[in-house]
Amino acid sequence: MLRSGTALSPRGEPGTAPPKRSISRRRRGALANVVFMTLAGGLVATMAIPAYAFAPSSKETNFGATAATELTRSGAQTVEVAEQAATVSVARDGFTATTPEELAAAAAAKAAEARRIEVAAQMSSYAASYSGPSVAEYLANPSHPSFDLASVYGVASQYQGVPYVYGGATPAGFDCSGFVMYVYAQFGISLPHSSVGQGAAGTRIALADAQPGDLVIMDGHDGFYAGNGNILHAPYEGTAVRVQPLWTSSYYIVRLGI
Repeated sequence: MLRSGTALSPRGEPGTAPPKRSISRRRRGALANVVFMTLAGGLVATMAIPAYAFAPSSKETNFGATAATELTRSGAQTVEVAEQAATVSVARDGFTATTPEELAAAAAAKAAEARRIEVAAQMSSYAASYSGPSVAEYLANPSHPSFDLASVYGVASQYQGVPYVYGGATPAGFDCSGFVMYVYAQFGISLPHSSVGQGAAGTRIALADAQPGDLVIMDGHDGFYAGNGNILHAPYEGTAVRVQPLWTSSYYIVRLGI
């Protein structure tokens, strides 16, 4: 006979029944395994959702890329600028630089001023060495009241050898128009100290009609016609009044007194 509380062994033989505490532990372990498997399955399903949600099949026509997505794929960018940005002015800072042109202009101005001082000193020196009549005095009291071209050329020829002086209008030194002005003043004819002004004071004539004493007018220069294609003039600095052949065809003849 089996006693109460006696269990059979796997072979059907009576044995001792397992304790109740061991049975309880086994049940809790089995329950934990079920819970774990349930949670693991849910986690896997959750992780798979984004892949399915954002990877539609080509057969689904209701799903399409947005305009922003297309711009992102194409690399396009949009930049918004505030309206007031169009009215913003750019101010130059306080730094300034001298340009090559400004440097050249400054150098030219400095050279011109030095030249002006040099000429003024030179003219002062020549003026101090001359004590004869001036242009104004000759105009007030001409030494040759009878005017003719031959006499004009004769007076002009007397000044050969007078040095060229820029701005000069006396026998101490002549420039080109100062020479012409001084000679014609002795005949009572007033002329400006300018080759352009002297050319405008007379009448143009043909070269074939030119006589010694007429004026040869060039661009920025003039003198007396000396006949045979020559000119009597005060050439340039470093030279003196002289006769020489005309070196250019760019001139015209002017006669005064007609």
